[in-house]
Amino acid sequence: MRRIAELQERVDRNVGGFLSEFWKFAAKGNIFDLAVGVVIGTAFGQVVNSLVADIITPLIALFTNNVDFSEWKYSFHGASLNYGHLIQVSVNFLIVGLSIFIFYKFFSNIRKRLERKESKEPPVPVSTEEKLLSEIRDILKEQKHESHTP
Repeated sequence: MRRIAELQERVDRNVGGFLSEFWKFAAKGNIFDLAVGVVIGTAFGQVVNSLVADIITPLIALFTNNVDFSEWKYSFHGASLNYGHLIQVSVNFLIVGLSIFIFYKFFSNIRKRLERKESKEPPVPVSTEEKLLSEIRDILKEQKHESHTP
């Protein structure tokens, strides 16, 4: 019985240590930041995929007369090179990359504007006394500079 109690205590201590470490990790915010990033990334991916599939690809099909690159291939001696699929995937990659870049630039500009707006602090009023002292300092600097020049 004593041995079982010791074993039970050791398991509780180890598991409790593990759970305690996990809670410290989670409490730092790392896990929550990661979860938010994954959820937003998934939603953003759906937006980009919809943009590509529902808007950009139909426009390209309109301008290329519904050409489907993925069916292009070169056959020889019973084998075929499906180079059209590579072309189609490459075009899709470029469209998705361009779409992500446009979204990035858009949100980056918004963030910059907000940061500029937040960083603009009202100018600190300068008292008459401070203005006079600054003028005296400038005059003294000029006099010192004039006296050192030949």
